[in-house]
Amino acid sequence: MMNKRDKKPSLWVSLLPIAVLAAMLAVVGVYTGGDILNGGCQLSMFTAAAVTASLAIGVYGIPWKVMEQRVVKSIESSTISILVLLLIGAISGTWMLSGVVPTLICYGLEVLHPSVFLFAVCIISAVVSVVTGSSWTTCATIGVAFMGIGYSIGFPAWWTAGAVISGAYFGDKMSPLSDTTVLASSTAGVSLFPHIKYMLYTTIPSLVVALLVYLFAGFYIYDGLEVKENELSSMLSSVFNVSPWLLVVPLVTFVLILKRVPVLITLFASVVAASVAMLIMQPNVVAVIGGGEGGFGVSLRAVLTACCNATALQTGSDTLDALVATRGMAGMLNTVWLILAAMTFGGMLMGSGMANSITEALLKRVRTAAGAVSATVFSGLFFNLCTADQYMSIILTCDLNKEACDRMGLERRVLSRSTEDSATILSVLIPWNSCGIAQSAVLGVATVVYMPFCIFNIVSPLMSIIVARMGYRILYR
Repeated sequence: MMNKRDKKPSLWVSLLPIAVLAAMLAVVGVYTGGDILNGGCQLSMFTAAAVTASLAIGVYGIPWKVMEQRVVKSIESSTISILVLLLIGAISGTWMLSGVVPTLICYGLEVLHPSVFLFAVCIISAVVSVVTGSSWTTCATIGVAFMGIGYSIGFPAWWTAGAVISGAYFGDKMSPLSDTTVLASSTAGVSLFPHIKYMLYTTIPSLVVALLVYLFAGFYIYDGLEVKENELSSMLSSVFNVSPWLLVVPLVTFVLILKRVPVLITLFASVVAASVAMLIMQPNVVAVIGGGEGGFGVSLRAVLTACCNATALQTGSDTLDALVATRGMAGMLNTVWLILAAMTFGGMLMGSGMANSITEALLKRVRTAAGAVSATVFSGLFFNLCTADQYMSIILTCDLNKEACDRMGLERRVLSRSTEDSATILSVLIPWNSCGIAQSAVLGVATVVYMPFCIFNIVSPLMSIIVARMGYRILYR
């Protein structure tokens, strides 16, 4: 007689925790006015995790220890992301108060015409991300500057964030320096550069669609704007010392990235460089946030405040006050809480076997090459939803779709490309995924708000399915 522990979770039982999570998020969203990240989303995640554990233990007899170990493994995998997020909080504070971001904004306003602003943001973000291999670093540095430029000339924040993220995740997908690109190709068993070359058939059309949308949107939005870039540049210059010397800080950061210095060391060095620049170039700002004039104590308090705490400079303009306000590392703690909650739910779903039950039910229906690509794309979306981690999503999507790919006689490049088109790209569109959480915190726009404007991220998985349905460049062994 089969005992509980020999049974696998059924598809409908496996879908129940996800349904509970979706229902709770909907209720919390309605009764909090859409502000679900200040506790509502986290508690919903913990509740869904409790439902998962109750079903796994009570119905299927799965030991608590098995699920607990998976939760620990999930949280362990997110440790570096959490540390990176905290350092990005320090960068946002020091780069603003040192005058680096105001300098980039002032120079950007001189170079970028508002009508092609979104188009240029997407292209520049893509180039920087390809060169650096990091979407997170791209968003946290020039992405923040672009948000300030867009804010100053009147572009909606969600459009600017969408253009930044579209470009940044193009580079994250296509750069040979990107850890996600290396991870997807190696997990699928494909050489790196053939993998990148094969992705061009879906990635370039997706980028072209995004650029066309941003170009037309830019002209449309610009027609209704009352641009006051000269006024804003003057206001920034009255508060900060704007100087080309401040561009040394981003230059040092990008050089370290190009030399493949570990990300934590690179970000910490950027914080140190910006702190030194603040002490040298912005004595008035140091006096305000340090609470005095000159002296080691004032300088120390200013650096600690810029790195760790929220700051607000009184400039005489509400617009400028909002633009130069920072949150530091403390402002990232709510985001860290959300990551821990998401990893707990994802770990429970994986440890209970419910995630596997859902994907196996999907793969049973795969009969064609186009079906295999579609199943891989939906797997990437599903794992981003339930594991809340981009790296885990890439690994699990590749691992669980290898059998279907081999059964169809497809080359593994089809698998690696489809994985990148979904697991890599869609992570930033999930509000509780570590990527969505991070970019929302860094750019200051809620994930559900910027999501519809990340054109490249939306088109990329659809393009993967369309190309497969057309049968174009589908490779067989």
